[in-house]
This record gives sequence, structure tokens and C-alpha cells, in this order.
Amino acid sequence: MLTRPFSLKPLCLAALLCAAGAAQADITVYRSESAFLAAVSAPGVDSFDDLSAATPYADTLYRTAGAYTYQAYSTGGLWGAGGGGDQWLSNTFQTAPIVFSGFSPGVTAFGGRFFATDVFGDYLPAGNLMLTAVDGTALTYSLEGAATDSFLGFVSDSALYTVVLGANGGEEYWPTANDVVLAVPEPTTYGMLLAGVGVLGLAARRRQAPAARAAA
Repeated sequence: MLTRPFSLKPLCLAALLCAAGAAQADITVYRSESAFLAAVSAPGVDSFDDLSAATPYADTLYRTAGAYTYQAYSTGGLWGAGGGGDQWLSNTFQTAPIVFSGFSPGVTAFGGRFFATDVFGDYLPAGNLMLTAVDGTALTYSLEGAATDSFLGFVSDSALYTVVLGANGGEEYWPTANDVVLAVPEPTTYGMLLAGVGVLGLAARRRQAPAARAAA
């Protein structure tokens, strides 16, 4: 197994794909960035241009994409790839996936440019990647030979928990992300989601009321 030219203490990666509840959610995959953006509202982008090339980082980075917050995690550390004013996010250990999670409430869409880099953090066209989106169910998509301008996005009908980016076979390339996009549903869909939450809250209060009266 090859690693970046930097040694970090390996950590245990836990609960990559924890799914909550029994609700069945639908996730749609988009390979067209324009179609993805047309399906969502208020997108925010994280370009990673504040990172430095060929630089190791901690295993967890707390990031912002427009108005949204999220975190990126990888066992053994993250890595600044790219260069020339266009920085990318990669990791130190090729076999450790990058896990995006901790999204702001209401985020149901995640996309970006995902491709492979070599040990130095330079683009490698031969890499195959695997992305898994989790929102209560899990959907996995294989991305083969992606270019630096290739786009992949997931849009769910419920909140996203995690998106996992990993190398799909191969020992000499590393999963890398750029221009990560987070977004919320279209306004009409978002209103329906909020209404559903309100109904659940009302139902919970009605269930609690008899118990409270009995206790009194």
C-alpha cells in the first residue's frame, strides 16, 4: 500500500454508512451539473482553494460551502492536492475513503468533481472511484476514469447523512474531490418537508398529552 510522503497515526474509521430509521428515501444521480443545479435550490460551493498543495492535514476538516457547513474525514489524515491556484481535497492513505458528513440541517443534495490523483497529488486519469450517498438508505455509484471537470451529484428526497468517496480497486491512486456543492430542495419541496415535520411534531404532542394528564 502506498501512502503520501508523510506519516500520520492511523485512526479507526467508524460508522461510515449508518442509516437511521426505516423510511425509504429516493436518491437521484446526476452526471450533468446543469441538471443537478436545476433540481435544487440555493447551492453553495467549496472550492478547497484555501488548502495548500502537497500538504498534510488533520483527519477531520470543518468546511463551509456557501451558507452550509459540513465536515470531511479520512483515517490517517487528509491531503492538499492540485496546484497552480486550483487546489483539491485528497487523503493520505489510498485505502481510506473520504467521508463527507455533518451537513447543515435541510441539505438534501451533494455534488462535485471527483477524480483520482497520484502520490504527489497530481491528476491521474486512470483511477476508478466509488461514491456512496446515505440518507436512511444507501446508493453506490461507480465512477470510472473521471476527469477533473467531470461532475457527479446526488439529490435525495430527505436529508443526507453522509457521502463516502473511495478508490474502487487499484493501489496507486487516491480519491480526490473539488468544487463540492451542497444544496437544499426546491422551495415547493422544502415547504412540503417542513409541513411533514410539523405534522410529526403535532402527532408527538398528541401522544404525550394523555400521558401528561394521567401523571397529573
